[in-house]
Amino acid sequence: MLSRSCLAMLAVVLSAAGAPAHAMVCMDKSMTLDEVVDTISAQKSCEAAMKVFGDCQLTASGDVQLGAAVEKKCEADFMPGLSPARKHAYGREMRVCDRKYRNKSGTMYLSFTAFCRAEVAQRYSQRALKAAGPKAR
Repeated sequence: MLSRSCLAMLAVVLSAAGAPAHAMVCMDKSMTLDEVVDTISAQKSCEAAMKVFGDCQLTASGDVQLGAAVEKKCEADFMPGLSPARKHAYGREMRVCDRKYRNKSGTMYLSFTAFCRAEVAQRYSQRALKAAGPKAR
């Protein structure tokens, strides 16, 4: 009888451990990391994408994926019209973010880097939209 109980408990533990994705609460609902990335990508603007990133942040390595989705969303606003010199400057600012915490240990520093990069992309997006005027929005 005792062995059946132990086997049942072991089965429960192993089935819970085999779950492929961990959920988090974001925007008042349970979402996987991939669902949050999809939500960021589906936003209509860079600003909205950045807001979702801020609301759903993990302050851990998972923020790297979320930040990359924000970068991609924001870059759509400015990358096509960026001059080679501005592309170089943008890359330089991104590398500054990459170097800022590179000698720190802990996943929270990966999150800090992801936010730094997303904020750089957001600034470039804001400048491009401001320069394009009201009809670009």
